[in-house]
Amino acid sequence: MNVANNNEPRQIPDTVQTNIRSVAEMEIALEKSRSVSDRIADLIGGFSGSMAFVALHVLWFVAWFLINTGLIPGIPRFDPYPFILLAMIVSVEGVLLSTFVLMKQNRMQKRIDLRDQLNLQIDLLAEKEVTKSLQLLAAICEHLEIKGFKKDRELDELANTTSVDMIAKRVQSDLSEDSNAGA
Repeated sequence: MNVANNNEPRQIPDTVQTNIRSVAEMEIALEKSRSVSDRIADLIGGFSGSMAFVALHVLWFVAWFLINTGLIPGIPRFDPYPFILLAMIVSVEGVLLSTFVLMKQNRMQKRIDLRDQLNLQIDLLAEKEVTKSLQLLAAICEHLEIKGFKKDRELDELANTTSVDMIAKRVQSDLSEDSNAGA
């Protein structure tokens, strides 16, 4: 018997590699399909969420305060306390940055929604495949008169076609009851 060493890398099966390539190609296509404004929003949104952005702002504010409190000789104060110009600039920057971040989040949410739809379709297909497999296995066991095989209620339930609509309505109903109970 050949026992694999846990430290040795395992070979990734071809089917898994094919799936990885398909997902990667989908991601690349989504990236390439971004508009110029999406690319700009991603750049700005990504940078505004970085430590470089924080460091840049800390340096900017410290320099602003030092200059405008008169602590750096030879540089005239242009926005003395209470730093009204700084407050206005920061306010405008906040509005613009929040818009860019929201644009990025909206695009990311659309991507997540697409993945969720794909995942749902694959899950529904897998459900049908498993149901059909159970039906075929039960039929084979009956045909071959395999001893020890007995149909039980759970097997009968699982071998029946699942009504996705019925399950969705039940989940929605239960969630509505939960949210009403918590209110």
